[in-house]
Amino acid sequence: MSERAVKLEIRNMTKLFKQGDGVRNVNLTVYEGEFLTMLGPSGCGKTTILRAIGGFLEADEGDILIDGRSVIKLPPEKRPTAMVFQSYNLWSHMTIYDNLAFGLRIRKLPKAEIRERIREMLELVKMSGVEKKYPAQLSGGQQQRVAIARALLLQPSVLLLDEPFSALDAKIRLQMREELKRIQQDLKITVVFVTHDQEEAMAISDRIVVMNKGVFEQVGTPTEIYDKPVSRYVASFIGEMNFIEEPDGKTIAVRPEAIKLTKGNGNGKWDGRIRTIMMLGHFAEIIVQVGDQNIKVFQPRHISDTFSLNEPVSLSFDKYHVFEA
Repeated sequence: MSERAVKLEIRNMTKLFKQGDGVRNVNLTVYEGEFLTMLGPSGCGKTTILRAIGGFLEADEGDILIDGRSVIKLPPEKRPTAMVFQSYNLWSHMTIYDNLAFGLRIRKLPKAEIRERIREMLELVKMSGVEKKYPAQLSGGQQQRVAIARALLLQPSVLLLDEPFSALDAKIRLQMREELKRIQQDLKITVVFVTHDQEEAMAISDRIVVMNKGVFEQVGTPTEIYDKPVSRYVASFIGEMNFIEEPDGKTIAVRPEAIKLTKGNGNGKWDGRIRTIMMLGHFAEIIVQVGDQNIKVFQPRHISDTFSLNEPVSLSFDKYHVFEA
């Protein structure tokens, strides 16, 4: 990744609000063509950083550079960024065509060029033929496609997306996620994406910034963060994880899919009994009680079908993490 050109750089940026919330001394490098996701719960500071990049919030300290040039003093309309909001922000009194053409008209592009660029962009987002409709005539997913098209028409150096799919139902979210990744790869654009949905982050990101109370807990690829979490917070926030408390105060963290089940007790530390078996399609979630702790295990259907409730079993795993007390 570091071999690519740097597209966006945040240097020692601080933005604090009256109640003391915000972010301090943020440093982040985003590379050309990268899809970077800022992941964390509400209030952790991810949207604050995104809005500061876009110019919608004024940083208290530090600098923001895009393509090597400082943009910290520029208003949003002068920055080489475009932002897509959760609420679409389409003008209800304008047709889709006029919504899309607005920014291009401000830039005084010729009518013929505007028409052609809008045609190409609607084709890219699979929305051809809606030019004469109004936003209220479109579904939420369709409106969000138009909002993304409007942002892309400005040909930004960095596309900023603030939880753009959170208002959509699960099936449409999945479709939009796949479409966004396809568009990003086709256009090779740099994207900074904000979400609290860890599955979404894992699915579409090149790198993820896991945030907690204004601090970067870990920055890495989805594989690095899933397989090598640096803290219990990251381990608990990304994917399913069992936390097994040890007598010495240490905690063993093990993924449900990394646990092997063997029939019968082995007179060992990890002997238990099956409490529940829940079918989840091609795999099953099995809860095993070991002592006073319940441990979650994922097993393929062809294996889970051989187990039954209250059956004695033994657990084993060779891939796990140990967190100190």
